[in-house]
Amino acid sequence: MKNLICRWEISVVSVFLGVIAVLAMTFLSSCDKDALDVQEVFPFEVKVMPVPKEIGMGESVEIRFSIISKGNYSGNSYQIRYFQHDGQGRLNYKGHKPYLPNDLYPLAEKEFRLYYTSESFVSQQFDVWISDSFGNEKQISFQFNNKTLGPIIFEPIR
Repeated sequence: MKNLICRWEISVVSVFLGVIAVLAMTFLSSCDKDALDVQEVFPFEVKVMPVPKEIGMGESVEIRFSIISKGNYSGNSYQIRYFQHDGQGRLNYKGHKPYLPNDLYPLAEKEFRLYYTSESFVSQQFDVWISDSFGNEKQISFQFNNKTLGPIIFEPIR
């Protein structure tokens, strides 16, 4: 009888130690991956404050941009470029030289202001592209009609 009880105790202890070993391996084992998954690419939106519909020759319009990203990755950077379809004008960051069409320029901040100055008497249309360092790109189109300043009256010189 003593032998039977001793065998039963050994069996219970063996099962108990086996369960503890399985639980320890399950909870204390590490993941298969050596590196953590870090999301680097986040979609973004570009918000633009309303701008006037008309602009006169030599007038400037302030355009306020905000880049709103769904996440934040410190290695991400943004660039801007533009192309003018109709009319003539200059687009620049305050205090900087005017941008050249289709050239990429880095953006230092996610909120910034650009200034467009009209150089023609006709309607003007241009597109601005903002892209991130992962190839995501957003296009914003602008169109300004010529501001009529009233009739121009020519008088004969006397």
